[in-house]
Amino acid sequence: MENSSQRIVLTGFMGVGKSTVARFLSFLLECERIDLDTVIEESEKRKIAAIIETDGLTRFREIETENLRKILQKSDAKIIALGGGAWTIEENRNLIKSHDLTSIWLESNFQHCWRNILLSKRVRPLAQDKKQTRKLFEERQKVYCLADWHFIIRPELTSFEIAKQIAEEVFLIKFN
Repeated sequence: MENSSQRIVLTGFMGVGKSTVARFLSFLLECERIDLDTVIEESEKRKIAAIIETDGLTRFREIETENLRKILQKSDAKIIALGGGAWTIEENRNLIKSHDLTSIWLESNFQHCWRNILLSKRVRPLAQDKKQTRKLFEERQKVYCLADWHFIIRPELTSFEIAKQIAEEVFLIKFN
């Protein structure tokens, strides 16, 4: 594989498909992937919604940063799928950059994300109200755009096709 030492983080709004794209990308590149939200739930032994409800959003963000730091220091995973808000925290962006990871923003329109949020079985405390969620979406766009790469999720493309685009353009893998 070309760029075999390159490691990436996937960022983007909740419901955009970060975890799904990460899964397909790890298949295509035959490498390990980590989902930050899953790591947090395993280390805290409770769902993210429960952490936010019990401890508050500020404490959740601290836990998120602690877990991201551990992953960056101890894991060889080439692909890390961030939670929707992780990239919006400057400390997290600095950690990612200091470990020489390439950041990739998966962008889509709000309707795509909202539809996926509604179809998901996950409880998303920050997406209970469409109007408030749209406002959060618009605020986060200003920070997501700081990523190194930008891939637009379009309705005619599957998550597998997006993963293939990333493999070809970022990792310089050629598929037949």
